[in-house]
Amino acid sequence: QVQLVESGGGLVQAGGSLRLSCLASGSIFRRNAMGWYRQAPGKQRELVATATSGGITNYVDSVKGRFTISRDNAKNTVYLQMNSLKPEDTAVYYCNTHPSVWAYWGHGTQVTVSS
Repeated sequence: QVQLVESGGGLVQAGGSLRLSCLASGSIFRRNAMGWYRQAPGKQRELVATATSGGITNYVDSVKGRFTISRDNAKNTVYLQMNSLKPEDTAVYYCNTHPSVWAYWGHGTQVTVSS
């Protein structure tokens, strides 16, 4: 059974930092690109960052220069380091493969940035 478990969210002031982690089942992690997604209240879920199994990364323009995605293939874990956080980064953050698979969505982790 595939599982993706996100952690590391919380409440932080604008300008602060958080590091999210996602532990993935080994069966999907090693051969797939992984992505971090987020969904803000009243908005559609959006792709934030991706990392291939070889470490090639991509970011949505709104987080470039502030967020860094990385993966530890030995630990089946993908990370999202978020710096210089803004109130508009407030959302539930999820990890999934990229492209995403509906059945893999987990509960996500809430990130709240206060102004």
